[in-house]
Amino acid sequence: MEFLIYFAIILIVPIWASSRVKSTYKKYSKVPTSSSMTGAEVARKILNDNGIYDVTIEETRGMLSDHYDPRNKVIRLSREIYHGRSMAASAVAAHEVGHAIQDDQEYAFLKFRSALAPLASFGSNSSIFLIIGGILLSWSGLLLAGIVFFALAVLFQFITLPVEFDASNRAMGQLVSTGVIRNDEERPTKKVLNAAAMTYVAGALVALAELLRFVFMFVGMNQD
Repeated sequence: MEFLIYFAIILIVPIWASSRVKSTYKKYSKVPTSSSMTGAEVARKILNDNGIYDVTIEETRGMLSDHYDPRNKVIRLSREIYHGRSMAASAVAAHEVGHAIQDDQEYAFLKFRSALAPLASFGSNSSIFLIIGGILLSWSGLLLAGIVFFALAVLFQFITLPVEFDASNRAMGQLVSTGVIRNDEERPTKKVLNAAAMTYVAGALVALAELLRFVFMFVGMNQD
């Protein structure tokens, strides 16, 4: 039973989340907003309305590769979002601006995530070697070290959740207050933002499931 739960979390949940994002985006990328603004125009308007003039907007390659770069103060939007005039384009663009607003207002969780990022990256890259080494050598100390490093990566995943949900909440508020969408357009816009958020939830659950599996291995090794 435990194996089935683990299998469901590791494989089924991420596939479900990814398919939901793609289907929702595909659906609402064909539905234009009443304002008919492009994603780039939406991003610039919200930035300006919030007095943020030091953030630039660039077009980037890749589907749904949109992100905010806090180091360089750049919002990078994929071609479909940058030029798109749909609800999906407006929602994604506004979400990335939400991160820029967080940065401007020194949102605590964003600052913590940024500070944790180097450690999480190191832990994610190095932990698997320590864990495999600990298992092959039956060396619990090495396995424990790998678990600790991997836990940093898991913590980063969970810190990401409030950052992403807050950015989506800010996006909805800004889209309505700036007049980019009408009240009757709020529901489909929320569907786009919620679908995207589920990918982060799925990622966090997968990371937690992996961490627990390694912890159980460590416990079992010490009981032998």
